[in-house]
Amino acid sequence: MLTDADRPRALKTPEDISAGLEALLLIVEEPVTETELAAALGAPTSVVVDALAELVAFYAETGRGFELRQVGGGWRYYTRDEHADLISGYLLDGQQSKLSQAALETLAVVAYQQPISRARVSAVRGVSVDGVMRTLLNRGLVVEAGHDHETGAALFRTTGYFLERMGLRGLDELPALAPHLPEVTELEAELSQLARPEPVPDSLADVADRDPSHAAHSPDPESQDSP
Repeated sequence: MLTDADRPRALKTPEDISAGLEALLLIVEEPVTETELAAALGAPTSVVVDALAELVAFYAETGRGFELRQVGGGWRYYTRDEHADLISGYLLDGQQSKLSQAALETLAVVAYQQPISRARVSAVRGVSVDGVMRTLLNRGLVVEAGHDHETGAALFRTTGYFLERMGLRGLDELPALAPHLPEVTELEAELSQLARPEPVPDSLADVADRDPSHAAHSPDPESQDSP
């Protein structure tokens, strides 16, 4: 008498694998081939092909907002073309909002100092940038770029999307910082002004000129003994 283990296993049908097929196709990020799907489902490739064709017809007949397409040698779900404006409007809403001044300043520091750690950006700006960095990461403007070999801190750099939004072909096209900074001569002048001693008020100078002995015999507060 044949046991269940001895009986030949029935071949899977498209109906048997359709639910599992949908589950797999929902999680893939790139088109997947019939062979890969068949291996995952443990079913013959021919059965997977039939199941895919049935799903394509079912989605079209029931007017679903998505469809199953064969693209690039594989299969994947896509939204239907008639909903393109709806989808793009939803995805872009909020992405088109302007960055705050803090976010722009932080992005500028990353752009010109990359790769750079979050702590270093905070040091340059003088404030914590944790929240701002999360915003830039969510917007796809910056991305992690490894870790500092000394501290182990995560490093960040700008992305291709940043270049696209800035209209740049590469980081070498970033505008130079020099035109936006004070000239060296101006800085030297400011420093020399800071280092120059304060002038003696005219009234005191006149007293000293008229009565030299006054200046000589005037008590020096710093030289007097404390009471």
